[in-house]
This record gives sequence, structure tokens and C-alpha cells, in this order.
Amino acid sequence: MKTFIIEFWRFGLKQANACMFGGFLLAVMLITRYWYPIEGLHRYDFIFLAAIAFQVFLLIFKLETLREAFVIIVFHLVATVMELFKTSDAIGAWVYPEAYVFGIANVPLFTGFMYSAVGSYLARVWRLFDFQYSYYPPKWATVVLVTLVYINFFSHHFIWDIRWLLLAATLLMFYRTTIYFKVISTHRSMPLLLGWFLVAMFIWFAENIATFANIWIYPNQSDGWEMVPLAKLSSWFLLMLLSFVLVTLIKDIKVRESTPQKESVHATAD
Repeated sequence: MKTFIIEFWRFGLKQANACMFGGFLLAVMLITRYWYPIEGLHRYDFIFLAAIAFQVFLLIFKLETLREAFVIIVFHLVATVMELFKTSDAIGAWVYPEAYVFGIANVPLFTGFMYSAVGSYLARVWRLFDFQYSYYPPKWATVVLVTLVYINFFSHHFIWDIRWLLLAATLLMFYRTTIYFKVISTHRSMPLLLGWFLVAMFIWFAENIATFANIWIYPNQSDGWEMVPLAKLSSWFLLMLLSFVLVTLIKDIKVRESTPQKESVHATAD
């Protein structure tokens, strides 16, 4: 029992470490929702500058690697393109109700960091827990899948939404995949799909906090805040898949191969 408690505690500490950037952003959003005394600087612009400053802090004190910082930049670019489309006057999927200077069209620039927080978490948690996998599909197949996921984020506004086909393809591709993670000295395991679902749940909770803090609002929240529908979990699950595959582009995938005599681990980039 003592071993379990120690390992559970270490698990929580490592997860908190991996969530450092996302936790910082949520804290800034909540605090500035109720207390923002800086005149002459819009709240959204302050969040943008605070995110940059925190990234510099992480790099200076070697709490984040240059490769992880690269992931954040890629996520910021990919997310900003999607944000520009989703918040355009023609689509109006959500809006940012406050004023800002640092922004493009209807998108304040801090928004890319919200998606980057997911990429930062995945890159950091991968390193901290020494991820390994069994039955991981070929990398090229996963890239094709997430390319279709990204396209569907745009195309479903004009043609049939294929997210359920994409979810079915994801289940088919990853149903046998197991992720192994090391808390202290021993690798534990769980189905990769379950891990993605749990992270998607946490993103959904964070989304509710952010919308409550008036960071962005959906059309159904224009007359007053209400919880984001659970149906959004499908979108967050697909975003989690997209984020994970993007991270694999800079990470070695350690694949565990079992034989009747022994178990071995090797890295693959296939």
C-alpha cells in the first residue's frame, strides 16, 4: 500500500510538471477575469505577453527543451490558421469578446498558445514517463489519418462531417496499441485510446474554465455562461490525436516486441 501511495504521488507530480505551461495559462486567465489592474494594456495582450515570458523562463531554466519549444511553435501556427477560419464572419463558430492589439483579424495571438499547451504537455509527458508502445501502427498511416482530421475541421462546414468515420478509423488503427509509462522504476501500461480519452476529458474541463473566464464564448453562451456540451469531447479527442501524431514527428517511438523467450524495446521512425 505504501508503494502504491508513493508511486501515485510521483505520478501526480510528474503530471503537474508536464502540465506546467497549460496550468500557467489557465491561472492567468482566471486571475485576470476577476482582477486586472493594468490600464493601457488589453487583457488579451497581457495573456499573450505572459505566455511568451513563461516560455522564455522555461527555456532559460532548462525546464523545457528546444525540441519541445519547436513543437509549441508548430502548434501555434497550425492552430492560428484554424482559428482564423473558425472565427471568421462567415463561420462564427466562436468569438473572442474582448479588445486586443496583438492579433490577426478576429483572432488574438494568445489563442495559439492554448493549443500549444496541449503540444507542450504531450512532449513533456512523453519525456518524463519514458513512453513505450506495443502494436503501434506505421507512422505514415497515422500522418494520413490526422491530415484528414485537420481537413475535416474546415470541410465539415461545407460538406458532410466525417468525424465519426475518422473516429472509427482511429479505433481500428489503435485498438491494440498499448502505452507503457514509467513512474519511478517500473513501466505500467494502459490502452492508448483510453489515455487519449482521459486527456480529452481534462481539455474539456479546461475549456469550461476558459469560457467561464470569458476567454472565448460559443454562440449558446452569448446570453450567459453555460457548460460546454459533452458532445465537444469528440472534437477534443480528434485534436488529441492530431496533437499526439505531431509530437511523434520529433520523438522516437519506442516499440516493445514480445517473443516467447524475451521482451525487447527498439525505436522506430517508420
